[in-house]
Amino acid sequence: MSAEDPQPFASPIIGAFLTDGPSGRAMPTDYSIAVRPATGTDTERAGRERGARRQSLNGFEDTYVDIIDYIIRVTHRIWEDQDVGYIYDTYAPGCFVYDDSGAHYGVERVVEGTVQGIHAFPDTRSYADEVIWAGNDEQGFVTSHRYITTGHHLAPWRWGPATGRRVDMWGIANCVIRDNEIFEEWVLYNMVSKFTQLGIDPAWAARQYGNELIESKVQCHQPEVQRLAGGRLPEYFPVAADSSVFDVENFVRGLFHNVYNRRDFSAVDRAYAQSVRWKGASNRSGYGRQDVKAMARSLLATFPDLGMQVDEVYWMGNETEGFRASVRWTATGTHRGYGLYGAPSNRRVHIWGINQLYIAGGRITEDWMMFNEFDVMAQILSEEPRPLVG
Repeated sequence: MSAEDPQPFASPIIGAFLTDGPSGRAMPTDYSIAVRPATGTDTERAGRERGARRQSLNGFEDTYVDIIDYIIRVTHRIWEDQDVGYIYDTYAPGCFVYDDSGAHYGVERVVEGTVQGIHAFPDTRSYADEVIWAGNDEQGFVTSHRYITTGHHLAPWRWGPATGRRVDMWGIANCVIRDNEIFEEWVLYNMVSKFTQLGIDPAWAARQYGNELIESKVQCHQPEVQRLAGGRLPEYFPVAADSSVFDVENFVRGLFHNVYNRRDFSAVDRAYAQSVRWKGASNRSGYGRQDVKAMARSLLATFPDLGMQVDEVYWMGNETEGFRASVRWTATGTHRGYGLYGAPSNRRVHIWGINQLYIAGGRITEDWMMFNEFDVMAQILSEEPRPLVG
């Protein structure tokens, strides 16, 4: 068994959390439909720049030329043009939205949250930094939209009076779309970064937020994330069946399993480029493999029994031009270590996140990692543990 290929066998690992793949969606094999310098507005000039429809979008409004055009312009119209009512046209009535506070159902919840957000930050601007997509109009599309948001805090909100301060931050929203409607959304707002820029102590806010959820009897979703299958020691993820073709799904699932379940930090050396650039929640950033390892070690030092599963993977690209992959994952662990959040509370914590990975020559060159850090802090710092539901 060599250092470059530590997997001793290629038999499947028992456990649905490792063998949910392969993903059944159609993956785009090039970047003909990708984010490009443009505007999300509906001006005459913008219409000329977009040109004719480039992608089959049966069931979508005629104005959209491809799925990236759809997700960027819908966001612009709702948040910057402040046509909040357009949510009724672009979100399913019973849509499922999962954010820091858990699962929510129904379009009215989306409308309410948007009005509150625009009220507090009325000059909000949102810029599309990346959209990774897959699927088609028959299967439904999936999009992983990384955005940069700017705006000034000009009106009261739940955390106090207006501060007048400017906020610049990034976040990720993963959507599932069919027939012009978003019916599933997983969104991470980077709340710790927002509080820090507004001069609000994130720990104080997390404690208040956690206590509010307990009082309202909101349960913390705690699925059982298996790390050990059948009582055995954690095995290496099986190698791809065909080594002549780069298997994005096997590469991604193997990386996350071997690092976070197997605790094999050397997997970072094999999967990441030496000069990798890394961006994390709460304005963390790094350069090189050691910074990637440091974040992984911090999570596992904080939650020593952490178990992780990859819930969804999709990607675009090819071996010549490289790949861009979206990875949504779930983890569960107990706060028993001195890693990220102070003295151990022995609280059971639910963590979920999204990574956007840029891959070239079989190595990750850029990694954008976001997770529900504000809610993790709320689960740890609230006066009482949040009731669990599994």
